[in-house]
Amino acid sequence: MMNVYLGIDVGSVTTKIALIDEKGKYIDSYMTRTQGQPVIAIQKCLDNILSQANGAQYCVKSAGTTGSGRNLAGALIGADIIKNEITAHAVAATSEIPDVQTILEIGGQDSKIIILRDGIVTDFAMNTVCAAGTGSFLDHQAQRLNVDIKDFGDIALQSQSPARIAGRCGVFAESDLIHKQQLGYAVEDLLYGLCQALVRNYLANLALGKDLLPSISFQGGVATNKGMVKAFEQELGCKIIVPDNHQTMGAIGAAMLAMEHHQYTNKETKFKGWKIKDLEFHSITCMCDGCSNNCEVITILEGKQNQQRDDIKKISDIKGNIIARWGGTCGRWDIN
Repeated sequence: MMNVYLGIDVGSVTTKIALIDEKGKYIDSYMTRTQGQPVIAIQKCLDNILSQANGAQYCVKSAGTTGSGRNLAGALIGADIIKNEITAHAVAATSEIPDVQTILEIGGQDSKIIILRDGIVTDFAMNTVCAAGTGSFLDHQAQRLNVDIKDFGDIALQSQSPARIAGRCGVFAESDLIHKQQLGYAVEDLLYGLCQALVRNYLANLALGKDLLPSISFQGGVATNKGMVKAFEQELGCKIIVPDNHQTMGAIGAAMLAMEHHQYTNKETKFKGWKIKDLEFHSITCMCDGCSNNCEVITILEGKQNQQRDDIKKISDIKGNIIARWGGTCGRWDIN
């Protein structure tokens, strides 16, 4: 039985899981699409990380969650620590690149920049609004050009004369791309032009007024795109480091934070066990009428739906094995 620390990063596009040993060394990870069903994605990650173990048995000493769905994941698995993505990515990056001073992170639906000095986060910024600064922007345009996203980077690197595409807005960028496509630009020039447009958008919005010092780590799913790496290197004039496990750095960071928490507190883990992957869950959203805020409170219950929605007039009507509940401004109904 191997003692491990577990981290889960639940994002809007992908859900990641990672395991590290008692010395903080990476063991394994797995990633799947969230597809609007974070509970199923979490269960799939748990199931597959065990399948990849090839017979090895893991004893989870502590578990941590991060990402936009960290509270749900934390309640579901029994996390010992729940942390934001900024902290998780910073911890993972510093463990792999001790002198890292800048972290560029671009995911499917959001992007962020993290500034570190002497291993401490001193500044950060996030973009959760403009699609032109995220991976979905590249995905959508790749489909328009009939290019598999896996081949995007390799094809983009073949460009000799990249197209200048307006990237400050996703709508304008698409219009500009269509116009240049109709003018006969080569596909590789359009692809690398898209990479440069995303980089300009990212730096103009997130990096404005920030001193981006090396070493610079590029993390998140978009870091797989070699065209994006080259575009950042050209724009910043320095080498960009892409960690081996750049797509699961958030989950790795969550596992490291869980390890630190366990070593500091020496408390027994709250992790509910691997059986979570086989359980059934359902959710109910109910309006609280306790005050004028009219908060929508979400309740997660174990088991199949066995209560008619019409029977639920108020939150107190919800019956069953409640796993977690949140969403209220005052915290009156919160259970996690």
